[in-house]
Amino acid sequence: MPTPGIQQALGRLDDLTRRLRRECPWDRAQDERSIVPHTVEEAYELADAAHAGDDARLADELGDVLFQVHFLALLLEERGAGDLGAVADNCAEKLIRRHPHVFADTEVRDAQQVLRNWEAIKREEPGREPGLFGEVPENLPALLHARKVQRRAGAGGFDFPGVDGPLGSLRDELEELEQALESSPRRPQRLRDPRSPVHGGWDDTAAEPNGDAPAAPGPAGGEGARPEAFHELGDVLFAAVNVARKLDLDPELALRAATKRFRVRMESAVARAERAGERWSDLSTERQLAHYAAARLEQAQAPARRPRERT
Repeated sequence: MPTPGIQQALGRLDDLTRRLRRECPWDRAQDERSIVPHTVEEAYELADAAHAGDDARLADELGDVLFQVHFLALLLEERGAGDLGAVADNCAEKLIRRHPHVFADTEVRDAQQVLRNWEAIKREEPGREPGLFGEVPENLPALLHARKVQRRAGAGGFDFPGVDGPLGSLRDELEELEQALESSPRRPQRLRDPRSPVHGGWDDTAAEPNGDAPAAPGPAGGEGARPEAFHELGDVLFAAVNVARKLDLDPELALRAATKRFRVRMESAVARAERAGERWSDLSTERQLAHYAAARLEQAQAPARRPRERT
């Protein structure tokens, strides 16, 4: 049972949420559709704090998410569709039902079997959308949507036994993307040296066959004039997510971490140029790459943040 301190704190938050709903014009104007974008934003901030290993931030962001739960439950209560108690009871019943290896006599060999059992139990629950991919939200971020679809397929038995198969698929998809680019009427911008967008710069001097500047991408970043490359790039990303899934790594957090490393390197490179009395936008590509390479080396030599020890 919760300690008296926890019960008191949750009761205080519930009272505060109700008062805000009554007395704050902004809170009174909200419904679930307008508040959910804030819920998603808070969830991302929570994930960032957890990934950073910052316990103080984690506790703070958990509070923000907890408030979102209280607020959304209060909206249900106002419509007579439930309340926070009903939400908590439903969650508890669901967890008990989906953990028969803890609360019943089911035996499991490992965590993977727990996940397979979880998905199988979900499919049999009343009111669930039928089908292997029933109730997979279409509005998930693309990387997480891909991972959830792959998990559902794996729970149905369609999966590689380890990471070697997904790595091979990723190599195959990269090769098919290169072939699609070779056959494309529009030559893509070339990457300079052995660097990638994470490691270096693009060759902005790459021109179209007629000598013109590279053409703009298709509408809204869609297929444009390269439908085959668009298709193959999607396969590459999907295969990369599958590798992450088999390694039990979050592709969204991994990409965010890579983006953060790139951003830190770029900011350091710009700062190096400014210290040398140079304006970044006026520099040649070669000079920019020299500053970037120095910043990358500096980052590589910096002491790595030690992960928080678990007790």
